[in-house]
Formats: sequence, structure tokens, C-alpha cells
Amino acid sequence: MPFIQTCLRATAGLCLTVAVLVPAWAAERLPNVTILATGGTIAGTGASSTTTVGYSAAKLGVEKLIASVPELQKVANVRGEQVFQIASENMNNDYWLKLAKRVNTLLAQEDVDGVVITHGTDTIEETGYFLDLVVKSQKPVVIVGAMRPATALSADGPLNLYNAVLIAGSKEAVGKGVLVALNDQINAARDVTKANTSSPDAFRTGELGYLGYVQGGRVVFYRSPIRKHTLQSEFDISKLESLPQVDIVYGYANMNRIALDALVAAGARGIVHAGVGNGSLANAVKPGLIEARKKGVLVVRSSRVGQGIVARNGEANDDELDFVASDTLSPQKARILLMLALTRSSDTKQIQDWFYQY
Repeated sequence: MPFIQTCLRATAGLCLTVAVLVPAWAAERLPNVTILATGGTIAGTGASSTTTVGYSAAKLGVEKLIASVPELQKVANVRGEQVFQIASENMNNDYWLKLAKRVNTLLAQEDVDGVVITHGTDTIEETGYFLDLVVKSQKPVVIVGAMRPATALSADGPLNLYNAVLIAGSKEAVGKGVLVALNDQINAARDVTKANTSSPDAFRTGELGYLGYVQGGRVVFYRSPIRKHTLQSEFDISKLESLPQVDIVYGYANMNRIALDALVAAGARGIVHAGVGNGSLANAVKPGLIEARKKGVLVVRSSRVGQGIVARNGEANDDELDFVASDTLSPQKARILLMLALTRSSDTKQIQDWFYQY
């Protein structure tokens, strides 16, 4: 057991000190974790305890979320802030900038060891990847949500929140980028996706795999993300008040260029084409993408498939067309990287390099 010294009696400026044995758990300082609440199902309420669909999201404030898990006080010094209160389908660029700036401010403080963000699951993967590219700290950032509202039988939010705080306060999570933690699983924000509409086991990292698990109060990692993130990232939003407009065009049988032309006319600076297969371009839409590129719009070829690499010069001659291939990024995450890339450069070669690095 470690010793601490304490002044037993002070006389004439002198102090009689004694060494006192203390248990290891008492000598260790609890981590300081700030919970930033943004709404979502984890803060949702239903008409009854059996309501798991058709509930109202983003109803409970951060203090009620913290109070619902008194065990948090045993693993961290927790405080909460309500950044905003929305259902996550309403997430937008302005909310992202506000959240990211607050996260960076908190992580720059010596009295903050990690940050947990409560969030709706619909866009949790997008917020996670955005933060992964713009957070400027090695301290853990963990995004957490729930698939069932707080009022439901077997609500998953409380345990998810407890696990997220454990991760955010752990040394094991330092330097691993932004993490998404639900259902005892730890995912890299870059790779995770929501793969089920309603099951508590909704989040998957597909063929790339989970980073680790929380089990029995232990935070266990089995691999680390190697793509550039957080402190390694060159993207800086500290002085940005807005982000470039980048939109997604979805590929499907019998598709046309109506949506593409409308988005370009509305001022899109970038288009992510979520193509079929390996990012294939239908004859009906390819001329529109070529015209958009000639107008200065950056075009990224992605895939709606959800797994695998979109190969450069595979289903289209990207060198000739001056397009960018998305590598393994989903269309929604390719949009985020392209959006941030356009704050730094409009050179397709540079942007392609970033898609290979991030």
C-alpha cells in the first residue's frame, strides 16, 4: 500500500508528521470527465415503459442523465454541459462547429482528462468522424448514444453512458482518436456505421472490426486506428464559421441526373457520388458529373455497398476525369472529409492523398 504524510500536530511552526497507509484505490485520483449532451434517444422519453419506437427524442437534460447513473461517481469526477438538445437527424454543420470548438476548449484544460458526448444514433457516425478530423488532443473523446429511450424497459442508455465515462477516463483510450461506444463495444469513429434501425446491437465496424470492449469494468483494446486523426490531422476549424456545401448523389437502377444538376445549381462545391458496386457511374449521370467538374465542383466516387475499397481508376478513369476515389469511406463520411479538404485545397491530387491518409 502507498504512504501519505500528514501533519499530526503543529507547534511553534514545527509539524510532527506521520506516515499513514492508505489503500491503492484511495491514493489514485479519479479522472475528470466532462459530459457534453446534445440530445438523441439516450435523452428520449416514451408514453410507456414498453415504448421503443414512436418516442420523443432529446427530452431529458444532462443533469438527469448523470443522476440516472449514480455509479459514475465511483469511476470519475463527472460534470455535465448541455451543448444543444436535438434529435440527431437534425444535426448540421453549424452544430458540428459549435461542438468541436467546445470539445477543443475543454481538452485544452488541465482539469479535463476526457470528454463524453451523448448523441442521437442516427448521425453518431458522422459527428464522430468529423470530430476525429478536427479535435486537437490525444485525450479520449467518446461518443455514446442509446437505441432505446430512457423510459423503456431495459433501456441501454445508462450502461452505455457508464461505459463511455470509463473509456474517457482510461489511459488505454489516450491517443486512439474519437471513439463510439455502445453495447459494450468500442469502435473507431472513422469506421463505425449504424447497421440496424432499432436493435441495441446496431453499430458495426464491418470487416475492419471493433477496437475493443468494456467488460467487468475493464477497458480492453485489441487494436488501434492507424489512419491519421486528431493531433495528426491538418484540418483546423478554430477560425471557421461555416463549411463548404458538399452533397451526396445516390446511385440506383434507372437513375438520372436531375438531383445532381439541382445540387450543382444550388451551389455545391463538392459532390460525393454514392455509386453502385465499386463506385460505378451510370451512363445517364456520368456526363453531368463531368460537366460539374468542369465548373470547378470536386467529385468523389464512393459506393453505396458499405464495405470494401473504391479503387482509383477502377470503374472510371479518375485520372482523366479529375475525380477522387473514396477508398473505404462511406458516402456520408466521404462528404465530411471532402468538406474539410475544401477548406484547405481544391487540388484533386492533394485531396486524393488525404483520402488515402485519413
